[in-house]
Amino acid sequence: MKILFSPSEAKSDFNDSSSLSVTSFIFSELFDKRVYILEKLDNFLKNNTSSNLVNFFGIKDIYECERLTKIDLLSSSTCKAISRYSGVAYQYLNFKTLNKSQQEWLFENCIIFSNLFGPILAGNTIPYYRFKQGSTIDGFKTELYYKEHFSEAIHSFLKNDLVIDLRAGFYEKFYTLKCKHITMKFKKNGKVVSHWAKAYRGKVLRELSKHQPQTIEEFENINFDGLNIEEIIEKKLKREYIFKIHE
Repeated sequence: MKILFSPSEAKSDFNDSSSLSVTSFIFSELFDKRVYILEKLDNFLKNNTSSNLVNFFGIKDIYECERLTKIDLLSSSTCKAISRYSGVAYQYLNFKTLNKSQQEWLFENCIIFSNLFGPILAGNTIPYYRFKQGSTIDGFKTELYYKEHFSEAIHSFLKNDLVIDLRAGFYEKFYTLKCKHITMKFKKNGKVVSHWAKAYRGKVLRELSKHQPQTIEEFENINFDGLNIEEIIEKKLKREYIFKIHE
């Protein structure tokens, strides 16, 4: 099984690994494509006004914006991506409390779509950074760039695996699935939840790491806490599970 997941804007400043290198990421043959974006971003940040940086980073603290512009992403210390992200989904995943085999499984089987680094494995190492969802580098859209240059590599990586797509809608712009896959929606009081979908994606990812299903039958046999399957909708390559929240 392979899982597609979103990043989060909230990040920890924890570091335990050395700076980026060609071995930091999956698809090492495309490392130069990621470096191109980092260098493009560095040039953009160093040649912009404070007001533009506030908009780009999505924060109002000008001093923090200025600090972020001075971070050398290529030489900064790193940590595993799944430990770097600390938003709602990652809080509910509660990665630190999983056992070693569950953590290792996520390192190898969960692809996170970073606005800055593109498709990376949960076990790949990245530095602290900030890149607001939907921001562009002077009009340059990283989601389109990564889709163009990384789609074939992702196709090959996912080949013959059961795929569960837990990405938020925006991150579908980075990669379009060409194989059979599972998606999930969460409903409460008859309505699809939006913000709290992040929490349930985190909960689901946690259970997947524990059960590590390899077939649809094994996936359907997982008892996701607080969720019941209400409906299954088949749409060409997509098998969409509608879960009713009963907490």
